[in-house]
This record gives sequence, structure tokens and C-alpha cells, in this order.
Amino acid sequence: MPFRILSSQIAYRARVFDVHRDEVLYPDGRKATFEIVVHNGAVAMVPLDDSGDLVFVRQYRHATGKRLLEFPAGTLGKGEDPEACAQRELREEIGMAPGRLTKLAEFFLAPGYSTERMHVFLAQNLRPERLPHDLDEDLEIESLSMEAAFSAIGSGEIEEAKTMLGLYLARAFLHKGVGI
Repeated sequence: MPFRILSSQIAYRARVFDVHRDEVLYPDGRKATFEIVVHNGAVAMVPLDDSGDLVFVRQYRHATGKRLLEFPAGTLGKGEDPEACAQRELREEIGMAPGRLTKLAEFFLAPGYSTERMHVFLAQNLRPERLPHDLDEDLEIESLSMEAAFSAIGSGEIEEAKTMLGLYLARAFLHKGVGI
């Protein structure tokens, strides 16, 4: 007998996610209750400019109480194609459109409590093309060499997981052609 959802209720609705309370029946007959963040998913982009530098944004993240240095990213709209979202978010956050997007990976961010799936793209052949920022964003754009970005992980300046993973994925792809 597989795991079976006995009941599911929306416990809370937020702007970009819902929280469901699910009662689950285990194959051995045990029951458990889970609160799950139901999320449409997100994209993160590793923008690589023509000089070989990586483009980051520094933005205030309220949950951490500080500004973080990270790759541009954004939440998927319901049913939105991840590549279309990546194109839009790059124009909104760094004012650039990619001539080429390469999917590097997709993964769950926190599968213990969330359905959020992150799609990571390498963005190359950037050209100026700006869209307005979201109203809740306060972004500063910064460029770093690949070496400086890895140093920023080591020093603790970059402390956000999707950015760290995106950097490692981009390096692997650029040096070995590894990607999906």
C-alpha cells in the first residue's frame, strides 16, 4: 500500500504560497499530519557578462534581517514556463535580457516542508533590456569574477544556497559542458 493523503486543508493563504495541513496514512497503517508550503516554484539565473564576470544582486531579505548577495531569481506565476520567467526576471532585476539561456538543473529547495522547485539557468549573451522592478524589491547590481565569487562564499559574504549551488553548477558547465 502506498502513502495516501486522507485529508488536505488550506491552513493559510499568502501572496506567493499556501500552507496545507495534510493527514497522511503510511503503508504500515500509521497516520501523520504535515504542514506543507505549496509553492508554484521559482527560477534563479547565473548571468555571465561578455567580460566573463557574473552579475549578482544585493537585496534586503526580511527573513534574515539583512541584505544578501545572490543571483537574480523570481517566483513562477501559476502555469508559467520557467524559461519565460527567467527571461522576465533578468530584465526586472538586472536590466538585461539573455541571448542564450541554458538550463543547469532543477531541484527542491526544502522538501521536508515545501513543494517549491527551483530551476537554475546560465544566462549568456546579455543585452540591455529593462523592465520595472517589483514594488517590494530594493536591488543593487554587483559584478564579480568567478574567482571572486567563490572567495565570497569562503568569506561568508555569499550565504544563500541557490546562489552557491548556481555558482558550482555554472563552473561545472563552463569547464566540462555538464548540464541538463
